[in-house]
Amino acid sequence: MKKFVIFLLIVCIALSCVGCTEAERVSYNVSKEADNFNVCREIIVINVRDEVVLYTLTGFFSLQDEGHSELVVVSEIGPGRYKKDFIYLNEYTTYVCTDLTGADVDPYHYELNILPKMLPGFTFTFND
Repeated sequence: MKKFVIFLLIVCIALSCVGCTEAERVSYNVSKEADNFNVCREIIVINVRDEVVLYTLTGFFSLQDEGHSELVVVSEIGPGRYKKDFIYLNEYTTYVCTDLTGADVDPYHYELNILPKMLPGFTFTFND
């Protein structure tokens, strides 16, 4: 079992390095930072038919496009406090989301998360 888990980890590491450009890694890392409320952004929803701004939000938020012409915005409004907004789009509305502060991300960052509960009968032993 232990050899299988090690083999599985090696395969995962090898597959994660194949086919990724530096831009793709940076894009992923910036998106992850924004979704973790570490990047100040601004979203503007515009009625393009009337050239009217319908909605603006500036702050630390996660933006998810749920499809079906719906955006979900989860904002961090204080320590441990969050607010969720829904933006419905139609044929006359569009949005622009701008990264205001940027993110300091490492294009070579690699993170491996192992969830022991997902591997029945496998336990981790850490030695100092």
